[in-house]
Amino acid sequence: MGKQPAERGTKEARRQNRAGLPIAGQLRSYDRAWLRGDLIAGVTVAALIVPKNLGYAGIAGIPLQNGLYAAAAGAIMYGIFGSCRQISMGPSSGLAAVAASAVVAAGITGGTDVASFVAGITLASGVLFFLLAVLRMGWIAQFLSRAVVTGFLFGAAVDVVIGELPKLTGTDVSGSNPFQELRSWLGTLGETHPATAVVGLVSLAVVFGLRAVAPKVPGALVLVVGGLLAASLFDLGARGVALVGDVPRGLPSLEVPDGQLMWDNAGTVALAAVALVLIGFSQTAGDARAFAAKHHYQININQESTAQSLANATAGVFQGMPVSTSLSASSLNDHSGAKTGVASLTSGVTVLLTLLILAPLFSNLPTPVLAALIIEAVVMGMINVPEMRRLARVQRFDFWIAVAAILGTLVFGVLAGVLIGIGLSLIWLVRVATHPEMPALVREPGTQVFREAGAHPGDEVVPGVAVIRFDGGLFFATADALEDRLRGTIHSTPDLTGIVLDCAGINFVDSQGAAKMADIINLAHEAGVTLRLARLKPAVRATLARDGVIDRIGEDKIHGNIFRAVQAQQPAVDNGRDDTPV
Repeated sequence: MGKQPAERGTKEARRQNRAGLPIAGQLRSYDRAWLRGDLIAGVTVAALIVPKNLGYAGIAGIPLQNGLYAAAAGAIMYGIFGSCRQISMGPSSGLAAVAASAVVAAGITGGTDVASFVAGITLASGVLFFLLAVLRMGWIAQFLSRAVVTGFLFGAAVDVVIGELPKLTGTDVSGSNPFQELRSWLGTLGETHPATAVVGLVSLAVVFGLRAVAPKVPGALVLVVGGLLAASLFDLGARGVALVGDVPRGLPSLEVPDGQLMWDNAGTVALAAVALVLIGFSQTAGDARAFAAKHHYQININQESTAQSLANATAGVFQGMPVSTSLSASSLNDHSGAKTGVASLTSGVTVLLTLLILAPLFSNLPTPVLAALIIEAVVMGMINVPEMRRLARVQRFDFWIAVAAILGTLVFGVLAGVLIGIGLSLIWLVRVATHPEMPALVREPGTQVFREAGAHPGDEVVPGVAVIRFDGGLFFATADALEDRLRGTIHSTPDLTGIVLDCAGINFVDSQGAAKMADIINLAHEAGVTLRLARLKPAVRATLARDGVIDRIGEDKIHGNIFRAVQAQQPAVDNGRDDTPV
């Protein structure tokens, strides 16, 4: 057997990774034994993503072949520039929903304009990814919390499903939001086209049934092939079942999106690009880290930004749609034996061959079959009920953030849902940052250990001494909170002679935090209370020293652990049995 990729050419691969061309390092150390696995994985993944990308194109409202253009561009560009060897890059249901929402927000209706606009926001997201790579700002994706992403995707999936229901019944609906559309659809059930409904119900049964009884069978591929055969055998088009229409054979041509259209809708383009980057990068970065850890090699997060930039920019100028990682396709890529980016390149080439040879076959695909394909994709890929249950069990606030993101997406639209989610994430971040924990500490009997009050009923309060731990950075947003906490302690504690501030949790202090510490020293002095600091970190101490705080409080009031500080304030405290520093 050949060696694993992580065991060969490590230095060369890292050098090529730094140079921005990971595939060169992978090929330089390539083992022929990997070729079979890479080729099998590439073709297998292509068989999965071709039918799925027809559905993603349908979600975005663009010609079906444009979804394949994006799939080929994403796979090839990521295979060359991506640092993760198992990831499969291409359109996804979540990104397609964002693109569709941007089209609605911009009020664009013409087929050509819709395709150009979607390509334009894809190109814009590629430019934004490039800026993140140049400025090394991949961390910005962390501002969209997992709870928000879960809720946003859940809401977007419900939106998409409701939008596809009329295609299953052959009816027309109206409404400005999913709730109105659902009510309209329910009112048209009496006008259902029988043949369309039969095809739709059978399609749903096939695709969801296969997932339940034979999850390893590619249900999307089976459904597409079955739909094409049914359309031919039963002449579904003549029976009134709508077909997707002309899907031309051939490769995409280079076409820059309509600049005037982009400019006229610049605000929507910018918002959509930001949403695509936040969602796409958070998905890709997490998946890349997981596969790299599994196969014992390193990835470069900034290189991932570059790869996504080039993948989206290429998809945009070749009339495609937004691309990101697909966890299902990437997992299949991994399980099928992918060892390097050659697998991704193989997938991209296979999609191009499909466009050259098989594309016209998709013209006869019944619309209800495509709708079932879309519904299965969003339900299984975006509606994460187990995660919602976990959020409710672990942290109820996160659960309600997810619920707010769901409702925001359904009521105000997908793009607004992203904005609401970002806002909720920032509000939660500010709340956590400005409300650090400041628990009172008490002594474990007979020891030198101090721990949070209330956790152990038998713990002792040292008479006349209050011990408080500050958990967080001491800076402009938290400084007042610390002063309020100590002021409250001084006023509410009878016979108080000293306060010991445990600083072990303070890892950063700014100029305002240092100034506030000086104010606290004055507060304690005016109240006749001695302030002592324990477990002060060197970097924090250095900042306080530069502002003169250390001189003002005095070296004799700074201690290595809590017990020494308490004993200095209250000499009668017994030594205890445990001499371990705390």
